[in-house]
Amino acid sequence: MKRNVMLIVASLLTLLLAITHLTQDVMSQADGTNKIPIPIVVFAVWLYGTLMLSDRIWGYIIMFFGGLIGAAMIIAHSKGVVISNSGGFFFVWTLWALGTLGGVTFILAARGLWSLRRRGALPVVIRHEGAGE
Repeated sequence: MKRNVMLIVASLLTLLLAITHLTQDVMSQADGTNKIPIPIVVFAVWLYGTLMLSDRIWGYIIMFFGGLIGAAMIIAHSKGVVISNSGGFFFVWTLWALGTLGGVTFILAARGLWSLRRRGALPVVIRHEGAGE
């Protein structure tokens, strides 16, 4: 399987698990305490970056940060406060799967960005000696 296809699949699965996890978080909160439009915008940008920009620099960057968010979700819940209040096997399973897939997405996106840099597709900042003098 091509590396880019693996990245797209991993990013889509991470996005699906992130949506599932956030749904579980919203269901366990009191009414009126969530900010519904913010995650919708984030998830829409993540989905667009994965599907439409997967072979471009911005697509790799969006998937990189999406993987980072997914991998960091288990760290955000590591205090045990939310997990103990949820009381659900599926909630904990989603955290483990999201952390794992998020890490894979993060690594694959980083490799994609690195390969773009090695091929010369990323812009290189050139500093001129004596500039600004």
